[in-house]
Amino acid sequence: MTTRRDVLKGAAGLCALGAPLVLRAQVEAIRLGHLTPRTGFLGQIGEYGYRGAALAVEEANKTGGVLGRQIDLIAEDSVNPATAVTKAQKLYERDRVVATLGEINSASVAAIAQVSARMRRPHFNTGGNSDEVRGKNCNRYLFHVEGNNTMYVRTIGQWLKESDRIRGARFYFLVADYAFGHDLYRASSQFLTANGGLEAGKDLIATNTQDFSAYILKIRQTKPEFVFSCLAGIDITNFIRQYREYGLPYEVTGGANDTGLFWAAGIDSLSGYWQAMWYHGLEVPGARAFARSFRAKYDMPPENGAWADYVAVRILLQAIDRTGSTDAEKIVDYCDSGESFDVLKARGARFARNHQLLQEMYVVRIKDKAKMQDRWDIFDVVRPVPGPSDPLTLIQPSQQENPCSLAA
Repeated sequence: MTTRRDVLKGAAGLCALGAPLVLRAQVEAIRLGHLTPRTGFLGQIGEYGYRGAALAVEEANKTGGVLGRQIDLIAEDSVNPATAVTKAQKLYERDRVVATLGEINSASVAAIAQVSARMRRPHFNTGGNSDEVRGKNCNRYLFHVEGNNTMYVRTIGQWLKESDRIRGARFYFLVADYAFGHDLYRASSQFLTANGGLEAGKDLIATNTQDFSAYILKIRQTKPEFVFSCLAGIDITNFIRQYREYGLPYEVTGGANDTGLFWAAGIDSLSGYWQAMWYHGLEVPGARAFARSFRAKYDMPPENGAWADYVAVRILLQAIDRTGSTDAEKIVDYCDSGESFDVLKARGARFARNHQLLQEMYVVRIKDKAKMQDRWDIFDVVRPVPGPSDPLTLIQPSQQENPCSLAA
């Protein structure tokens, strides 16, 4: 009968002959946690994000993983802040993930950040826009691939300003009644009024609103030059669909949007100029390659949510590879070092003092329906902001505007 001692003696003999004794811990997969809403009014965007993260992990594993180890992605549905906290604790404590990534709801990002800091494990935010989580709620372990509200506002705002369309114009605001919407309204109204715009009115909109007719009638009575959306999730889709049915002449634009929500509305409901964090039609080799891979797997192009989670996985794996470690402190220090990351845009990106990823955004206009190549081809890219010769900090809030103390 073979005993445990015989097995150990045999292993020792193999080592003596030069054959390595491979321990289980050395080949155990590197675990990453994915947190994002996949149900509820943000669920559609969250599903895109999950697909992007899953594709990045799949591609990494096909090429051997990282540090000779495969990658496991453990995904959770963080439908609200309370659930996000519970799921984050589970991922860190029970699943022992190296880091987490994802999320859309800014309140959930703030809640996850507290758990992340307490557990000393990094979280890469891929969808929460609030300036506050980059400001007073910032911490050493929280990084942001998604743009902040100020970036979105200043991208479309710069375009409107250069086109001389702000001064004297009246703006009617529709504001999602939670942390993201309030923060976006603050950033939007400050920029527009500072550049000569006027506030014609404001409505706070409960999330998951189905009927916007009362608000549209108020807009018709007010007669603004612009309707400015500070909405989120499926509410964007519902509003622009219903607004188009009323045939009002007042142009709609906004402080933030997600391409998938515009796809859901359909080209006949869309018009005007907007901004985008990323678009699958970019003439950049990395963007084209990602779009091809995503189409091959999911039979549709990626939108900006898929891009953010895909890029977040790649950033995290780059940090692990370059440091040769899954140690959280080494990952954080690497991301803090000013290292450049390929984010599938013309310019590389790096993390700022408050852990916001500094990068290009894009002014886009709704495409002429007759020129669409397919139902997803809804934007023409007008230009990047910042421009090629501008610093990537051009559209960022200053330390004075949005104070962040990572020591805190």
